Amino acid sequence: MTGLLLDTSAYSAIARRHPGIATLLGSAPLICLSVIVVGELVDGFRGGNRQRINEAELDLFLQGSRSKLLQLDRGTADCYGEIKNYLTRRGRPIPTNDIWIAASAMQHGLRLVTTDRHFREIPQVIVDYYEPAT
Repeated sequence: MTGLLLDTSAYSAIARRHPGIATLLGSAPLICLSVIVVGELVDGFRGGNRQRINEAELDLFLQGSRSKLLQLDRGTADCYGEIKNYLTRRGRPIPTNDIWIAASAMQHGLRLVTTDRHFREIPQVIVDYYEPAT
């Protein structure tokens, strides 16, 4: 198995004990988050009543021996341009932040873990899609 990149929905699903994602993470040698995902999470935390707890849990997650925080660079930008151009030509736009997240997965050869269906529109990335837990 290659490493994984969690999108915001997948990270949030971990907190809700999503069984499929939890099983997948248990065997992953590398679990990554993009700085874009961290920004979305921090935004959500600041709108809730558990900000400090959630931010502490995120920091603990990022300190894990199998965790890595991915930064954006020129290589990410090239991947972003390829994905965005592809989606635009097909008339299948998705949120800009999600294109950056997919670009990070593409750049680093990571499987993208998500509960958002629209990532399946991106053939440049291997997507592990899970139905949201109910």
